[in-house]
Amino acid sequence: MRVRTAIAAAAVLAAGLTLTACQGDDTASDSKPTDPTASASASAKGGTAGSATESPGSDAGKSSASASASAGSGGGDGAVAACTSRTTKAAFVAAATHATRTRPATATVKITNISGKACTIVGATTLVAKDDQGKSGPLDADNSAAGTDAVDLAPGATATASVLYTDLNFEGTESARETCGIQASSVEIALPKDVGRAVKVTSGTGSAAVFNVCGRDLKFGAFHV
Repeated sequence: MRVRTAIAAAAVLAAGLTLTACQGDDTASDSKPTDPTASASASAKGGTAGSATESPGSDAGKSSASASASAGSGGGDGAVAACTSRTTKAAFVAAATHATRTRPATATVKITNISGKACTIVGATTLVAKDDQGKSGPLDADNSAAGTDAVDLAPGATATASVLYTDLNFEGTESARETCGIQASSVEIALPKDVGRAVKVTSGTGSAAVFNVCGRDLKFGAFHV
């Protein structure tokens, strides 16, 4: 009887051990580690997708920044500053010959760029003549009617404009023929949107002269190079 009992106990024990071993194998199978190669591949694919998503935005940002920089640079390079009294020298040359009844006398205004950069004259330039003795009111004119298109002056270049006027009094006596209401040894010239400056009147040879104007008819022409 004891022998049978022992054999039965041994059989139960063996069955329990076998069942435990089977459960251990199932657990091991369920917790099987992920294939490292597959994980690496999935990770690589994920990284590539993320990179592809960010790249267009990054390139677009760079392109936009580059375009903005280029546009800003272009605008600055193409700008030409206005000619002013600081960057130019002005001269006023009285007429070399007198007017006649059919032809006016012609004086000349000269504007020379004395700076190291190009400048432009665009807009109306004004001219004011005052009698040295104050015998009559000032006479002024601008060249807006003649044309105010831009005139670019390279460093050292000169633009000229004619001034038409009458320097003889044809109604007076022969002795008083050259006596006019305006006898000015200097005139005031103001470039567009600039301050006026006093300019001495000279002859064609550079000596001192007088701007002698009879009547009120003064025509200021357009600048040209």
